[in-house]
Amino acid sequence: MSSPRNESRSPVTIGVLLAGGRGRRMGLDKRTLEMGGETLIERGVAALRGVFPTVAVSLRTEADRELVPSGCDAIYDEIPGSPLAGIASALAHYDEQVFVLAADMPFAERAAIKEVVEAFDDVDVALPVVRGQIEPLHAVYGRGCLAPINELLAAGNNKIPDLYSRVRVAEVPFATSALFFSVNTPADLEDARRRLDRDRHDAAHCRPALAAVVGKSDSGKTTLLEKLIPELCALGLRVGAVKHDAHRFDIDVPGKDSWRLGQAGAEAYVVHSPAKLALVTSLAHEASLVDIVLRYFTGFDIVVVEGHKLQSPNKIEVFRQAAGHDRPLCEPGEALATVTDTAVSRDPRFGLDDAAVLARFLADRLPQLRKY
Repeated sequence: MSSPRNESRSPVTIGVLLAGGRGRRMGLDKRTLEMGGETLIERGVAALRGVFPTVAVSLRTEADRELVPSGCDAIYDEIPGSPLAGIASALAHYDEQVFVLAADMPFAERAAIKEVVEAFDDVDVALPVVRGQIEPLHAVYGRGCLAPINELLAAGNNKIPDLYSRVRVAEVPFATSALFFSVNTPADLEDARRRLDRDRHDAAHCRPALAAVVGKSDSGKTTLLEKLIPELCALGLRVGAVKHDAHRFDIDVPGKDSWRLGQAGAEAYVVHSPAKLALVTSLAHEASLVDIVLRYFTGFDIVVVEGHKLQSPNKIEVFRQAAGHDRPLCEPGEALATVTDTAVSRDPRFGLDDAAVLARFLADRLPQLRKY
């Protein structure tokens, strides 16, 4: 079934949190349950706000209006009773494509949302699939879905999968279902809280993951890091960065008080303000990359490095043919991944604008990246 208008290149600018259900299996209203100091609704809204300029919460009735966080639209089901009805209400309300997310998915990530949104191209639905299992409540629905949804609802059919034979669907493969974990029962809630506590404990006590962006001169290493770091942060990761300089450098200003302390003989000195702190220390010999990471980045989730090809076991090469390079710097199998503008024989391979996908690739491999 075709869409009533061409949405294939229209951006998806609206994220809708489906929060119409009260959680019969949970035995209480799960929308107000807390994880890590946030309600499930607040967690879902936070994930959507990182991607969409307009965020709405879909509710059963106006009686639930107090559940909607400040700055969000409220949508009320025209036909209460199912997530399918919530999708129909959102499409009718905005008259354009929307991304919908179930409120009981506490581990939704912005990078995964963006990946699904990017697949919404000349289709009516874009949704994740994990080993054949679809995830219909982490998906984009276009206006072409509204008429068939209304037909299903009029027939008393609330099953979302029954929509897909009537519209054009793009499936986005994911390697793990962890992102789509749903909290439906008290046992699920306990599992989710333990997972959140474990993730926070690991982040605070484990050595940070380490990945170095390498490549030939002018390949675009800094440009890639400028794109990659925000995407890693959007996944909720605490990110540090190291820049290798093969030459002498100074970050202090000659004549300033702090510079004078160093000139007077202090081997190390700190300059700090309410917002920043900088440590300047003299070295008898160059510090190793591992020493730098372990000494200065305790508690970080991941440290990304520009350069250090010889010292980092986890390398991401930027190979750009447009920069005049005829072959990659790394040998086959040496780099964890290659980011490139050409169809070089490397696997896995990412495009120059695939920072969000690359961030998820790294986030899925944090335990591996901690081995150095």
